[in-house]
Amino acid sequence: MSETSTLQPSTTAAATAATAAKAGNPLVTALLPLAVDVAVPLGVYYAAHSVLGVSMVGALMVSSLLPAVRTVHGLVRDRRVNGLAGLMLVVNLVGLLATFLTGDPRLMIAKDGLVSSAIGGGILVSALRGNPLMAAGLRPFLTRGDARLEAAWERLAAGSPAFAKATRRHSLIWGAALLLECAARVVGAYTLPLATMVWLPTVFLVGAIALAGLVSGPSAELLKKMLADQA
Repeated sequence: MSETSTLQPSTTAAATAATAAKAGNPLVTALLPLAVDVAVPLGVYYAAHSVLGVSMVGALMVSSLLPAVRTVHGLVRDRRVNGLAGLMLVVNLVGLLATFLTGDPRLMIAKDGLVSSAIGGGILVSALRGNPLMAAGLRPFLTRGDARLEAAWERLAAGSPAFAKATRRHSLIWGAALLLECAARVVGAYTLPLATMVWLPTVFLVGAIALAGLVSGPSAELLKKMLADQA
């Protein structure tokens, strides 16, 4: 009996360690969808267009392959749309459409705003549908790979209306900021000198990100506090 009692904790510890190893690092697990669905398609686009010299249309088509495959796979396997992959697919399709419409320098400047509008619109729609896309990007920064915080996020996401409201508000703020950036870029393209619009869109984008970060800060802090309390 004593020998069995001595061996049991050791066996349990080994099983726990094996489970943890199988689960992997929570931070890597949380960031992987962002890398696969967002970073990889963007990287493929810029590598093809800027490094390899592929045309914008060709680069957009190549970078659309992975989001398209993952979107179709999600529809077939889970009967639902993969939010991040679907959003990147829409962004690429908008980019393709915009390239066929660019006939003058001002339209070429304005077309990049269509990409921002596609991303911002996708984030807004996801928030209004109760599945905010920005939550996927915020989660790894709030949980920091801590298993306790990851578990707390799962519990709150499954049963806390206040948590759902805060994540939805966070996405609404970021979606609205990107739509404002798009509107500013389009208005500027047709009202300001072209020499100004060569550099001003970068200011618009940085300003939109800074504004969204500032306004959404209280929501992020609230989520952080809720996670700490739940953990």
